[in-house]
Amino acid sequence: MRLCSIIFAVLLFVALFSAGNCFWPFHKKGKHPPKPEPPKEKRLSPVIFVPGDGGSQLEARLSKSDSPYFICEKTHDWYNLWLDLEQLVIPMVYCWIDNVKLYYDKVTRTTHNTPGVETRIPGWGDPEVVEWIDPTRNKAGAYFKDIANVLADLGYVRRLNIRGAPYDFRRAPNENKQFFIDLKQLVEDTYEANNQTAVTFITHSMGSPMTLVFLQEQTAEWKAQYVRRQISLAGAWAGSMKAVKVFAMGDDLDSFALSAKILRAEQISHPSTAWLLPSPLFWKPSEVLASTPSRNYTMAQMKEFFHDIDYMTGWEMRKDTMRYTQNFSPPDVELHCLYGDGVSTVESLIYKKDTINGETPKLKMGYGDGTVNQRSLRACQSWEGYSSSHISTLALQGVDHMGILVHPDVLQYIRTVMLQP
Repeated sequence: MRLCSIIFAVLLFVALFSAGNCFWPFHKKGKHPPKPEPPKEKRLSPVIFVPGDGGSQLEARLSKSDSPYFICEKTHDWYNLWLDLEQLVIPMVYCWIDNVKLYYDKVTRTTHNTPGVETRIPGWGDPEVVEWIDPTRNKAGAYFKDIANVLADLGYVRRLNIRGAPYDFRRAPNENKQFFIDLKQLVEDTYEANNQTAVTFITHSMGSPMTLVFLQEQTAEWKAQYVRRQISLAGAWAGSMKAVKVFAMGDDLDSFALSAKILRAEQISHPSTAWLLPSPLFWKPSEVLASTPSRNYTMAQMKEFFHDIDYMTGWEMRKDTMRYTQNFSPPDVELHCLYGDGVSTVESLIYKKDTINGETPKLKMGYGDGTVNQRSLRACQSWEGYSSSHISTLALQGVDHMGILVHPDVLQYIRTVMLQP
């Protein structure tokens, strides 16, 4: 009888807990509900800064047989050529111009430095050289600094997932082929160093069409793997009338201490200036670029304009870069196109005399960001409906070409976008 009671108790016990009684202390492991997976570490899209015209440091080494003035050094080991404000004041500016200007070879259709001047772009991959154009960190040389600081606040680390892609801004894409090769390698290296995370380009001014040229040359498969997005700030997508102004009269870099007429000799020697002339895709052939009492110089008559300012080299450099201007296919990556608007911007030149060579024209003003015309800044909108990738645009009224790099709304926009997966 006792044995039957024991057997009955055992059977009852087994029956109860084989039904899944939660108090059974020796459940098989498979019966436990699965533990939640630990949250995955948030991946930050690595950033590569691509600067605009004048946005990279430039170094020089001199071994010249002569110089334009007795005060100018003929020999010097590597030193900072751009940006160094002390070299831009009279009389040192004449030495600086001789060291930084380019000479066009009509046979090779390329440019070279003044004989005895060797130049290089320092700091490849390092954001420092595009955060500060002036290596002494003079506040006048601050560039991507504020944006880099925003990224650092989000957990980014310089030289790991904040990179810089400086280049010789004096030259147009046709003379920057090695830059595009190096940029592709930088993208791939940065991708691998950050757990195979696609990169974000943050570009400014001429850096936006430079990046466009780069992306147009890549396959869709490569872009899908390696590029997360491009954030363009004040992109000079379709050139600018300011380039016409530079060829005509130079530019004082918005400084009362500098002379546009003196700086012109250096500025017009840059093929990049010719590349940034207004695009025929966004300026009609009949639109007037410059006028005199007796005639107009239209987009279709740009060659005559260069002839009459006695600088046909500018027209030759224009022809060398037209193939990049005429190809305006979309980058086919997610694009955020931010720009300033409503700022007085040169629209055309008006001469008092029929002879324009050496004359200083009056500027007829329109709208843009003070450097790039409105239609060029907005050109990214023309890809909407033609691109396989999302395009966002944001215009900021009253924000100028350089002010966009530090504007609170822009910094917040970048912060928000970069926190997205």
